[in-house]
Amino acid sequence: MADGPAAAGDPVPEQPTLLGLDGFAAAPSGGPARGARGTAGRAAGTRPRRRARARDVDVEPAAELPVARVAVELAPAHLDRPFEYLVPATLADAAAPGTRVKIRFGSQDVDGFVLDRAAEPDHDGALVPLRRVVSPEAVLTPEVARLARAVADRYAGTLADVLRLAVPPRHARTEGEVPPAPAAPAGSAPPADPAAPADAPTPDLPADSPAPAWAPYRGGPAFLAHLAAGGSPRAAWSALPGPAGERWPDGVAQAARATLASGRGALVVVPDARDVDRVCAALVAAGVPAWTPDGPDASHVRLMADDGPALRYRAFLAVLRGHARVVVGTRAAAFAPVRDLGLAVCWDDGDDLHAEPRAPYPHVREVLGLRAELEGCGLLLAAHARSTEVQALVASGWVRAVAADRDVVRARTPRVRALTSVELAREGAAAAARLPGEAWRTIRDRLADGPVLVQVPRAGYLPAVACARCREIARCTHCHGPLALTSGDGSAQCRWCGRLAIQWRCEACGNGTFRSVAVGSDRTAEELGRAFPGVTVRHSGARSGVLAEVPDRPALVVSTIGAEPVAPGGYAAAVLLDAAVTTGSTSLRATEDAVRRWLAAAALVRSSRDGGVVLLVGDGAERPTQALVRWDPVGLAERELAEREEVRLPPAVRVAELIGTREVVAAVLARVELPEGSDVLGPVPQPEPLAPGGTAVQESLDPPVRTLVRVPVAHGRALARSLAASLAVRSARREGGTVRVRLDPEEML
Repeated sequence: MADGPAAAGDPVPEQPTLLGLDGFAAAPSGGPARGARGTAGRAAGTRPRRRARARDVDVEPAAELPVARVAVELAPAHLDRPFEYLVPATLADAAAPGTRVKIRFGSQDVDGFVLDRAAEPDHDGALVPLRRVVSPEAVLTPEVARLARAVADRYAGTLADVLRLAVPPRHARTEGEVPPAPAAPAGSAPPADPAAPADAPTPDLPADSPAPAWAPYRGGPAFLAHLAAGGSPRAAWSALPGPAGERWPDGVAQAARATLASGRGALVVVPDARDVDRVCAALVAAGVPAWTPDGPDASHVRLMADDGPALRYRAFLAVLRGHARVVVGTRAAAFAPVRDLGLAVCWDDGDDLHAEPRAPYPHVREVLGLRAELEGCGLLLAAHARSTEVQALVASGWVRAVAADRDVVRARTPRVRALTSVELAREGAAAAARLPGEAWRTIRDRLADGPVLVQVPRAGYLPAVACARCREIARCTHCHGPLALTSGDGSAQCRWCGRLAIQWRCEACGNGTFRSVAVGSDRTAEELGRAFPGVTVRHSGARSGVLAEVPDRPALVVSTIGAEPVAPGGYAAAVLLDAAVTTGSTSLRATEDAVRRWLAAAALVRSSRDGGVVLLVGDGAERPTQALVRWDPVGLAERELAEREEVRLPPAVRVAELIGTREVVAAVLARVELPEGSDVLGPVPQPEPLAPGGTAVQESLDPPVRTLVRVPVAHGRALARSLAASLAVRSARREGGTVRVRLDPEEML
């Protein structure tokens, strides 16, 4: 985000002539930039007026604006530009900008979106007519079209790939279930865009409604006042735990309500469905109800792919037609067509669920940042922790920090202690226990006041075992994969091929018994049940099911990382086990990820004034441990950013990752114009994916390699353009081999 969005007037890399799939010349749209709308940049009188005519068919063109510029849903990079088609007179009214259409491209029928209508073509020859309009619904708004183009340009991708993420598939039956857009008041001026619906009335919400969730923060009340007055502030909010009505979902809901009071809409993107439910509940409590066909326009919808095609498309149409003014959803909701967007919110941008796993691999934080610049809306990047990328934006002044003073932090957070081997040295041999005596006593004492959370970094029962005699890692006799136990009374099973290790014997010493090497959440729950007989043990995780909430009654809640349920009154205590495992990753983000995961669990615990305590058990890395004990994620992010600037790692630089065969990677890079201050790292061998048996999927004489290109942040846009042009040449020439290009990869190490 630091290098800004793609500008409308950026130069376009020269690309080869475009050909249709059956060899006849297609009609690419002209203009100063890819995706440019209308006839911008065309000097009047510089050439004779061209008349739109059909190719080899008797079709009467539309009387007005007979040329449609269409974004074709095709994957090849050299086809990433609008194409001109003739609008038949029979489709003149239906083929509005933003509608889905069927077109003939080469020898096949493909889908596309009408980007614009024009009076005359740029193409010299005859045009192919539109086949049909799939639906008269203008599902691609001009704002989302510009955003999708900017995202594609930033990540060296194609518009078709981004539109696949931005616009949900059509569900025809649902289109009749949502009321049409409200009509414009009598005597009002028509909308500037004929495809855009009329403005909805301003919701009747007071601008000075109470917002207790923002009162403890420096700049918090001013941020809300700016939103309510119609402003577009950008903030990085370091949220703290608090009582009901003052937690992060309440703060997000109060910010959305302030935006609604100014007559604008709001967009909230969170990592998963449980967070969606929490924000929706907070919106209802703040006076913003869920949308219904006969309800008020000052309402909200949830926009998630997990809800199914019908519910998702229904919510999408409610937003598109201006009935719902607030959208809450997961990753793809970042492209929701919110009318007159006033605020975009991203909660916990460090969560890997915000990174799109499909090309062009955009991140929600960057998409919303681009949207804030293109649409002039406010931006809120909120989390308990702070990612290094957000800290870079704060350091640049692009966003302002909203944080609480240290005395407020101490009052609202639980007491945190790190039980390292040094702290437990007085316990002697008992210090080596996975649950030390002090942790056991804390759980026992705090259970009288409410539920206690136990966070475990590993799932399963015993995900890794070894020989009980010589301590060699136990491996499968068939494929040599690692063995694991899924229950206390079951047989060991190979994690690669799935075979049961019946009558297993160690190859080194001949022993036939196991000892645990790694303990998962299932075994932890079993051990705690034995240690605290008569206490309810609840388990939250992918295997047993993720719990959204637990009652405020004494119970042990064992959870894997990221699956911690919410206790309405807060947990009496939390024990974070196996700190060394959480910080033991070699990832570039290992430190900030550890703090983010620990703070997410600690934020569910009551404050120190109410007796809340958090114990971190294990010898974790010193830096994240101290950041948790001091509850200082901002200080950690500042230090991480300073070190990355010194060694030129993201976000201090922009990075492009190329993975493919050596010759293909070299050919793509040879066409890239590297800006000043850039460097190329590699190529180095890239490990090939493993089959279930633990062997390479396909042994190749030309194994894949990985190359990294680093450029200064100011030249990031130029690198993306040059890579996109190189990929377009490769696509047009149909060069062999495969290559994957990814800008700003989540992982470099």
